[in-house]
Amino acid sequence: MTSIGTGYDLQNSVFSPDGRNFQVEYAVKAVENGGTCVGIRCKDGVVLAVEKIITSKLLKPGANKKIATVDRNVGIVSSGIIPDGRHFVSRARDEAASWRSTYKAPIPLAALAGRLGGYVQAYTLYSSVRPFGVTAIVGGWDSEGELGVDGQVGSGPSVGTGGKKPGAKAGGPALYMIEPSGSYWVSLLITRDGIHKTDKAHSKGYYGAATGKGRQTAKSELEKLDLASGNLSLEAGVKEAARIIYVAHEDSKDKEFELEMSWISSMDGPTKGRHQEVPKDMLEEAEKLAKKALEGEDEEETTAPEGETMEE
Repeated sequence: MTSIGTGYDLQNSVFSPDGRNFQVEYAVKAVENGGTCVGIRCKDGVVLAVEKIITSKLLKPGANKKIATVDRNVGIVSSGIIPDGRHFVSRARDEAASWRSTYKAPIPLAALAGRLGGYVQAYTLYSSVRPFGVTAIVGGWDSEGELGVDGQVGSGPSVGTGGKKPGAKAGGPALYMIEPSGSYWVSLLITRDGIHKTDKAHSKGYYGAATGKGRQTAKSELEKLDLASGNLSLEAGVKEAARIIYVAHEDSKDKEFELEMSWISSMDGPTKGRHQEVPKDMLEEAEKLAKKALEGEDEEETTAPEGETMEE
């Protein structure tokens, strides 16, 4: 990387003359060296998957988990510098616990993404710290049911401030990706009074997200799924996530890896709104189908079209 002048990458709080923060760009490079992570928002839940490169044959299978539970309904997977990812998860858990302590309910995904984005962005402002070397995918299910409040008295007003809008639907799957710069996706509405309100119809983040070394391949595969139509089921999402991780791993096929996956369903689904690991039998079936799909693609590539002959 070059810019006008020298020394603009020595401090985190200094912009180069052409408006670049090199420390943040270096952090993005660290993320690109990490294992591929994928998040898929399905019609009835969210799937998280990660390509966990095996760095030593002495490691116990299944150890060093890269997908973490933040709250009962929220999971996080990150790519990049592993200790940075653990610190990020610790902060996310603190934010979720703080919200529960104050509001006596699980933290909404949009609020959690906003708090974490602000926290990460603060590490790009001062010369005494460095940016986070991770990009994290945060997925979960905002409860669509009425949640009891500890010590709640009365039912509250039916209209006006604090009242409920009849027929309004809440909850559902949500997926966010927080980058080293602190950026994340959420939709805000600005009223005539200048008040910022979250657009509930469009505040669920991404339909699909990918980061890590194989992010470009994974993004291309995600775009083929037409996730915006909302037709992909959670079980199908598990199979697609496994296939995408295997396809993205083809560029590093000389390295062994473990596939780690988790999912969050609706209150009526298999996880009852909780973030859990994908069952072992389902994970093995998804891996088997992913390998079979890869073998089929390899056969198509090696088979020459009919009538084609080799000429010297």
